[in-house]
Parts: sequence; structure tokens; C-alpha cells
Amino acid sequence: MSYEHVRDVDPAAADALEGEVRRQNDTLAMIASENHVSEAVLEAQGSALTNKYAEGYPGERYYAGCEYADEIEELAIERATELWGAEHVNVQPHSGTQANQGVYYAMLEPGDKILSLELEHGGHLSHGHPANFTGELYEVEQYEVDPETGYIDYEALQTHAEEFDPDIIVSGYSAYPREVDFEAIQEAADAADAYHLADIAHITGLVAAGVHQNPVGTVDFVTGSTHKTIRAGRGGIIMCDEEYADDIDPAVFPGSQGGPLMHNVAGKAVGFNEALQPEFEAYAEQTVQNAKALADQLRKRGLSLVSGGTDNHLVLVDLRDSHPDTTGKNAEEALEDVGIVLNANTVPGETRSAFNPSGIRAGTPALTTRGFDESTCRAVADIIADVVDGYDDEDVKAEAAERVRNLTDAYPLYE
Repeated sequence: MSYEHVRDVDPAAADALEGEVRRQNDTLAMIASENHVSEAVLEAQGSALTNKYAEGYPGERYYAGCEYADEIEELAIERATELWGAEHVNVQPHSGTQANQGVYYAMLEPGDKILSLELEHGGHLSHGHPANFTGELYEVEQYEVDPETGYIDYEALQTHAEEFDPDIIVSGYSAYPREVDFEAIQEAADAADAYHLADIAHITGLVAAGVHQNPVGTVDFVTGSTHKTIRAGRGGIIMCDEEYADDIDPAVFPGSQGGPLMHNVAGKAVGFNEALQPEFEAYAEQTVQNAKALADQLRKRGLSLVSGGTDNHLVLVDLRDSHPDTTGKNAEEALEDVGIVLNANTVPGETRSAFNPSGIRAGTPALTTRGFDESTCRAVADIIADVVDGYDDEDVKAEAAERVRNLTDAYPLYE
């Protein structure tokens, strides 16, 4: 077998791959769930481990030849244990959603009750939305943020839990810009005699660095993505006390997925090692400070923010007050035209649809990876505000695109 580069064997695929590198270099990634991994993580995820089936767990595989797969998975587990302080870690889920699925499959029966945050208030599809398997298999009720403040009302959540009597309460969100009080939600779970699953997909890195409350040791199960603020290989993770290990592991394999993607596990191991280095804490702190600067400047430019600001890595803009005739999709498309990639997003009390909502969500993890600081993020906020103000003005967009090019040139990403 010859070992050739993609360009040699498939020019069309090579064009697309090289185009993606250029796109990432030439645009500002502000989708809150995206980041840029290091070249070391890219190398690990493109490694020969993509060839290896390793069904089972280290030391207990169904196939031979897994000695190096075992080493990699053990490294990922050891490093995750150190990062988050969990007693038991499963690094095999292919995504954060499949991590959630593993917990549900382990601990719930079809028809059991889930209490989770409403999607348009910042929740996630895998927490019980009707379009997701959770909405089909389980009885779901959802709590909301306070419509006046944009914050979770923890007292109302506990009252809801006592009335609904759920089997599991889900915390952790995809579009909630404030710090989550996991202890308060645990009190609600205790009052309802329910399990508590904290899905920290968005804030794994912030938690690991100590700039957000850590739910490990407080809640029953912690799930997350490994490619967002933690900036490791793409996939998911489950953490729990040792007493649940014999339920969780078989629910992941063979219960809900087959062989692990060992090249992705390698990317997790390498990324977790990077997150254990002192500079990662500075990165996480800067990510939050950048989001605060972004939020502050957007407010100064007249944009309304859900909850008035942020405590974490993202801001959620509600366009209805400042730009009642502009939808989130209008803003998303115009910003993409100038090189800022973020997403239209529902907001609490949404009056439009999920496909053309009233808000936009913007995050700072990827900007921070590029080296942006507060002043640079304020400059980005000004570009966003200018484009939202003149989303259909080609002169405004041309001038904004030039400012974006200056920023991407000044902060290059990959060679």
C-alpha cells in the first residue's frame, strides 16, 4: 500500500480540506460551541488509531492488538480525572449528546420523567426536546428562565420539581450566559428525590480551569463535550461517582454505541494534557474576560442582551428591542458575509421560529485561542453592531469585511 497525501489521491477532497483551513484562517469563529484545537490535537485525531477497533474498555477488549489503544484511553481517563476531580470517567462517547444518552440509558426506563430547561430559554435538544429521542422516550417537562431577568429562578425550579416529581433533573445549557448554581439545582433534585445530570458541554474548559463552579462531587452525573472550551479532541465524556460506574460503562458500550473512535480519544488525551498546563487557566480566564468585554461594548452600541450580560464564554443578543424588523437569520447571514461566523438563536419568550429566531449567540473561545484580548473583542463588537445596524447595506458590509481581514491577518491561525 502506498502512503500518499490527500492531494495526490483525491484533489476534490483536498480542495475542500484546504478551503476549510483558509475559511477558518480568514474568518472569526464566534459560534459559542466552536474552538480551534492545536496542531498536536489535529495530529492525534488524524493518527493511525483510526484503523483500530477497540470495543470494550482498557484491559477488557473484545479484540486483540489493543495495547496502545489501552494506553491512550488510560491517559485520557487519568487526565480527565485530574482536570475535573471525578471518581469515574468514561471517555468513549462520540459526542455530548451521546454522553447524555448513556446516562439516560443507564438510569432511566422509557416513560420516566425528565425536568430540563426549555430549548428557547437556553436548553439543548438532547435534554428532552420533542424532535430528539429524549422527547419520544421520556415524559418531559421544562423549566424556564425568569422572563424579566433572564436568570434561572432556582426557587421556581424547586417548586416545579416537587410538583412534577421527575426521575432526573438536567442542568447545564447551550445558550445561558450566566454561571450555573449547581448546588441550588441539587437541592431541587434532593427535594424531588431525583438524579441530577449536569451537562457542562459548553463550559468544560471553564470548569476545568476553575473559572466556573464545578458540579463534580455535587451532582450524580456530569456530561460534556470535549471540543468546546476544553479545546481537546472532538467527542463526549461522562463523569460520575464510582458507585455508578457499573451502570454507566455498559450503557455506553455495548448499550448505546459500538467501538470507540480511538483517534478521537487520542485527541482527547492530548487536549486534556494541554489543559493541565498552567497557561490553560489563563486562556479560560481570558475567554470569560473577552466575553464580558464583547457584551459591554454591544450594550454600549444599543443592543439588548439576555440577562444583561455574561458570566461565561457567550453572549445572547435579543434583537427585538433595538432592531424589531431584523431577525437573527438576517444578522447571521450578513455577519457571515463579512467574515464573522456566529449563529441565529432563539431567545426567552421567542416570538418567531427556531429557523428564523429573534436573537444571535456569540462566543469568545475561538477568538481567545487566536490571541484576542478585551480591546480586540470590543473592536469585534463594534463590527457586529455596525453590520446589524446596516445588514442590507453593501457599503457598510464592505467596510466591515476589511476590518475583519485586518484582524485575521494580525492573528493568524494555522500555517
